Amino acid sequence: MRAERPGASRGLAAAALVTPASLIVAGGLLVPIAILFRYSLNRFVPGRLMVEAVTAENYVKFFTDPFYLTVLVRTFRVAAVCTVLCLVLGFPLAYVLARTRTRWKSVLIMLVVLPLFVGNAVRAAGWMVMFGGKGLLNALLAWLGLGARAPLMYTEAAVIVGITAVNLPFMVLTLQSVVEGIDPSVEEAALTLGAGPLQVFRRVILPLAMPGVLAGTILVFILGMNAYATPVLLGGPRFQLMGPVVYGQFVGLNNWPFGAALSFVLMTATLLLTVASNVIVQRRYRR
Repeated sequence: MRAERPGASRGLAAAALVTPASLIVAGGLLVPIAILFRYSLNRFVPGRLMVEAVTAENYVKFFTDPFYLTVLVRTFRVAAVCTVLCLVLGFPLAYVLARTRTRWKSVLIMLVVLPLFVGNAVRAAGWMVMFGGKGLLNALLAWLGLGARAPLMYTEAAVIVGITAVNLPFMVLTLQSVVEGIDPSVEEAALTLGAGPLQVFRRVILPLAMPGVLAGTILVFILGMNAYATPVLLGGPRFQLMGPVVYGQFVGLNNWPFGAALSFVLMTATLLLTVASNVIVQRRYRR
């Protein structure tokens, strides 16, 4: 009788430990998605929650109505711009945090984490005070004599600023953990061989930090695509993104079938765009 290999026994033990949690997560994720998809195939009748049927009219309505297609494109544009801004602003801060060796490093990390303790609605309310007609920015412009009040509130720019501020800590923390794993001697070797700072960043740091870049961009992009409180408060009723539109269908109009269809379209578009961008980036940096 052959003795069982230690590697196989460790693999079985790991599988036994992981399986219960994996089943719970899979059930909690797949079952609601299946129910949501079934709801999206029902027919909506005013005055009733829904009529059980199998129809694609909710998806046909979405893809044939220019309003909803415009909202989806706008949501993608805002999420993409916020992701790029978070990456550009977050990478230098993450690099500084990763290379800092002072006793104040934990304090700096806590300052990055601290905004996460405040709700999105509260932070959006703060930006409303900042961007308001008599807010700080307009008061500063008036004090500097730069002209009339700028239309800051209820604009796409205000929404982008608000979502970027909400998602920036996630990008910084993701990148910081990856950059810490890059050996500083690799950068020193590149500098010794005559590479400039920009070449070191482009040819050494960025390729090695690509797993963190991909993880951070995925996280920030998904959060941007599904943002709700910030677009409602900073964008106003006329600036529509998919999150508020889905909420309005469920709560305001009580149209559960169409709201479920919008949710499924948003989820599918987010996943497809995320996978496509990751494939493009990975092919670019494998060369």
